[in-house]
Amino acid sequence: MSASESRSPSQRSTVPATPDIPSNSLHKSKESFASWWASGEAWIWINASAVGMSIIAVLGILALISLKGFSHFWPSDLLAVHYHNETGQHYIVGERVDEEVISRQQFEESRGLDSKALPEIIERWLIKTGNRKVAAPDFRWIETYQIEKLDTPSGLIAIERSEWGNAYGRLTSVTVDNKTEVEHSRMWSTFQEALNRAANIRKQIRQLEKKQINAINYRLNRLRLERRRLNLYPPSPEALAQELAGLDALETQLHTHYKTLEQKLHRLQQDLTRDQISLKIMDGREIPMNLSSLIRAWQPNDMTLWQKSAFYLSSFGEFLTDDPREANTEGGIFPAIFGTILMVLLMTVLVTPFGVIAAIYLREYAHQGAFVKLIRIAVNNLAGVPSIVYGVFGLGFFVYFIGGNLDRLFFPEALPAPTFGTPGLLWASLTLALLTVPVVIVSTEEGLTRIPRSLREGSLALGATKAETLFKVILPMAMPSMLTGVILAVARAAGEVAPLMLVGVVKLAPTLPLDGNFPYLHLERKFMHLGFHIYDVGFQSPNVEAARPLVFATALLLVLIIIILNLTAILLRNRLESRFRGVEA
Repeated sequence: MSASESRSPSQRSTVPATPDIPSNSLHKSKESFASWWASGEAWIWINASAVGMSIIAVLGILALISLKGFSHFWPSDLLAVHYHNETGQHYIVGERVDEEVISRQQFEESRGLDSKALPEIIERWLIKTGNRKVAAPDFRWIETYQIEKLDTPSGLIAIERSEWGNAYGRLTSVTVDNKTEVEHSRMWSTFQEALNRAANIRKQIRQLEKKQINAINYRLNRLRLERRRLNLYPPSPEALAQELAGLDALETQLHTHYKTLEQKLHRLQQDLTRDQISLKIMDGREIPMNLSSLIRAWQPNDMTLWQKSAFYLSSFGEFLTDDPREANTEGGIFPAIFGTILMVLLMTVLVTPFGVIAAIYLREYAHQGAFVKLIRIAVNNLAGVPSIVYGVFGLGFFVYFIGGNLDRLFFPEALPAPTFGTPGLLWASLTLALLTVPVVIVSTEEGLTRIPRSLREGSLALGATKAETLFKVILPMAMPSMLTGVILAVARAAGEVAPLMLVGVVKLAPTLPLDGNFPYLHLERKFMHLGFHIYDVGFQSPNVEAARPLVFATALLLVLIIIILNLTAILLRNRLESRFRGVEA
């Protein structure tokens, strides 16, 4: 008997037995995975995951833009900061607009220092100190470890000015109608009353300049062009003398009216510059300020939550309705909003008939041969051409060729100054229509393809002509697909910037393309656009820190406008789809 056999059962080592795994289990799992993959369900999950990540990314971007942009209009508390650095002790007053955390190594490399006494992680704040005219710069970085005292004292005021940015300090006196108020309890109310008075006067001046004086200048320019036209193409001597006499009489009347308005404008400007204040800034100096340059003032440290909320809504409303100031870094963006919406609407009116007609010809009338296939290939390739190429084409063909010939034929009295031979709203809309027409063609043609042939044959069998079949049967049923193409065209055109820089968009447009002067819609005028405004403020601004929040706010507003335009078209498309399915909308 062997030694192992002679041992007792209690002395034998017990090794757990490994359960037997069927040899075909792994093979079955591979087969099940292969069958699952072959069924196509894996691609459903992959696509769903991609869509989910895209939605999360879009929502994250919108949240970031909203936070960075709309927080700019909230009246932040004014901080009084005592701090020290290598140059000594300092005292500043301002708003904290940003913060960041950097390592000690990064800080030392940026400052050229080598100190082991600094903390490993350094937090620093970006403080908007304002007062750029007398105490530049108006944005300063401060390391938190250098701060000795931080407070939000009562009585500090923030003032928004028409130029030179915000001003911060303490109100020391208010002079209204040559009477100076220095009593602290009455200064603020007196100052607010004077600001309201100045705002009303400024509004009267703006209406006087933009409406009445601008209308007279427009009519005087038309009279000048009419007189030049008579000189270029003179009628009979009697008719020429009669027309010139009428023009002279009308011009005299306009000049008389202009002088009256000019005197009224001069009186308003004198009233606007009547009052002033004195503001004590952070370095102890007292700075006089005329109310003609002050937009509004607030005391953020003394405001309640409801007051701050009302101020926020007022600031955002002015951002939407005011004109830009200070190289587009201050004020509002109404001209850019107006120009964007008007251009998109005009582009839609232009692109829809061209795209629909082309699709109808290719699908319903053209012989389906090699030539039509070549046209379809060309249309598909046009959708991939860089947008700047369309801008160059629009500048050369629309502006210089068509616009120049229009000027020579219909506006010779204005030459050499161009009327339509210069970038403007019409050429920008046509360029974007050309850019987006392939999308409308492809979408409309797909809608026409899905309409059953039996409907066409049934209409013709009932005695309808081909034109009646097209307009009463085919096109109404293809309308949802046409609107899909328009939706895609609007979404792309509203965000384009590169071609517009060549064919009509400018940094600042003095007048809107739509006003009260005949013919009311001025297609030859240049205009502002939200996309170009974002580019200009973000990359061409002389004050990057001041412009940054406006870039975010304008970007979010552009996205919202595109969403609203698309939702309008989508709702209309859904109603049409329901109607032609026989379902009540």
